[in-house]
Amino acid sequence: MKKSFLIAVSIVLLACQQQSGDDLKTLYSLPKKLKEVSGITYFPETNVIYTLEDSGNKNAIYAINSKGKLEKTITISNAENVDWEDITKDKTGNIYIGDFGNNDNERRDLCIYKVAKNQLNKEVASAEYKISFSYPEQTEFPPKKKEMFYDVEGFFEHNGYFYLFTKNRSKGFDGTAFIYKIKNAKGTQKAVKIGEFKTCSNYNHCVLTSATISPDGKKVVLLSHDKIVLFKGFKGDLFHKGTQTEISINHFSQKEAIVFKDNNTLLVADEKTNKIGGNVYEFKL
Repeated sequence: MKKSFLIAVSIVLLACQQQSGDDLKTLYSLPKKLKEVSGITYFPETNVIYTLEDSGNKNAIYAINSKGKLEKTITISNAENVDWEDITKDKTGNIYIGDFGNNDNERRDLCIYKVAKNQLNKEVASAEYKISFSYPEQTEFPPKKKEMFYDVEGFFEHNGYFYLFTKNRSKGFDGTAFIYKIKNAKGTQKAVKIGEFKTCSNYNHCVLTSATISPDGKKVVLLSHDKIVLFKGFKGDLFHKGTQTEISINHFSQKEAIVFKDNNTLLVADEKTNKIGGNVYEFKL
């Protein structure tokens, strides 16, 4: 995932709509053993989040209750944590693990694991299947430094497809991000690029670290270290063709995870870096 993290203090002028949001409300601190949380998904019926950690950590997912207590650790016995960067679920409660962290844009083993809902009551579970994929636009491993578009830290499942939002690591960062679509089906696939958009040209403020879609499917939110990008008013899955608004959340930290709690409320998690962060927050749209 990140090899360094720079605290930025500059003011950025954004090309799209801007809005200042409410302050984050801290709900609880994450368990101390979870130092590199990289994604969260939410189960409203139990008010529990499931989370995971990225490269160098265990091949496990973690259930955390509404008070921040670690309720369960579930080892995924047949899945390797090369670089797990996000976690999501479908409408029936199956969980998906995105093993697509690709800092150096060199990987040829990108994949998504499905963990069936009935496995979530076990301490040692098995992934039901694995979806391997590649990006047709990438022809060099790694590509040129100005074309490092193939890292991903955010995705979600919607209507039988996964939507991946790339993390731009190119020299001369300009905020360009790609959206890829992958069918939720076992096997090997080529990701389909459905569009691209821009945030801003300041990496620390505008690089994308997580993604989520509202339960009603009408809003898509992407996360950066001190703001969210909100898409709405789109047709079908052309999210980038809707209205794009960047909303400041008035708080800078190493934010790595976001999920909708309901259609107007977000849960956000950050890593603890230099004694800052390591919490789960709530943010109202």
